[in-house]
Amino acid sequence: MKYARIIGTGSALPEKVLTNADLEKIVDTSDEWIRTRTGITQRHVAADGETTGDLGFLAATRALEAAGVRAEDLDMIVVGTTTPDLVFPSTACLIQHRLGANGCAAFDVNAACSGFVYALGVANAFIRSGQKKKVLVIGAETLTRMVDWTERESCVLFGDGAGAVVLEASDEPGILATRQHADGGYKHLLFSPVGVSVGFSDAPNHGVKITMAGREVFKVAVKTLDSLVGETLADAGMTEDQVDWLIPHQANLRIIEATAKRLNMSMDRVIVTVDKHANTSSGSVPLALDHAVRSGKVKRGQNLLLEAFGGGFTWASALIRY
Repeated sequence: MKYARIIGTGSALPEKVLTNADLEKIVDTSDEWIRTRTGITQRHVAADGETTGDLGFLAATRALEAAGVRAEDLDMIVVGTTTPDLVFPSTACLIQHRLGANGCAAFDVNAACSGFVYALGVANAFIRSGQKKKVLVIGAETLTRMVDWTERESCVLFGDGAGAVVLEASDEPGILATRQHADGGYKHLLFSPVGVSVGFSDAPNHGVKITMAGREVFKVAVKTLDSLVGETLADAGMTEDQVDWLIPHQANLRIIEATAKRLNMSMDRVIVTVDKHANTSSGSVPLALDHAVRSGKVKRGQNLLLEAFGGGFTWASALIRY
């Protein structure tokens, strides 16, 4: 049986850093208020003209270099994003051309903050079926382009960034289990009110913004992630104590802590980057993974549990032998 095994990781962040102190100057908030409620101290913000594809391309280049794989040897590129460069072609196609991987399959997956983990599940299925051998999976966002900087409860939460992994068909264990769920009945709690089909508005930025009911989102996220973890472990025939690292979606430190508590995991075994990156949506899990790998925390042979929750609602997981 072939597995999809991660052989390289990479990430990219915009150069511009926006601290909580910076936000105090433009909106009615404070560093203490932001830190105590979210755990965030700063976030990276894309420069004018810097796109999701730019960040995804840099993350992909670094992942390919780490994997020792040439772009022309890729069989498929899957990009998880909710902030594509263009309506079409897909950001995956744009990145493919820049990499010089022309000809392979390339497409985007939009599952909001769960996008990268969804994309990972898609890539895993293609490799396990024998259709693909080398797949590049990217999570990339420029979510600050959707932020209303006058709404203090939401503008402090988001940042921009990208992460990527290269998967290869292998006889060695790699991705052990994946799960994907969604419930559109919760749309009203976390959404953007405009789009191509329903139309745009005359409001600033054409009405593109993030509308969120924070407390309600928190409650559903903690509940669904608890069930998700149990399902994923059962699929892999593993128990909580066999997980070496939890690498969660970096939305809010409180949600991360609640998930770890339900797993009976010490925070010493949880990868946390929300303090430096804020919520980068599809970019958050691969950014945290690359940070964990390059810092030396995550080592070969360890078991990693990736999970994410986002607008839709969507939620997804992957249990991986690194």
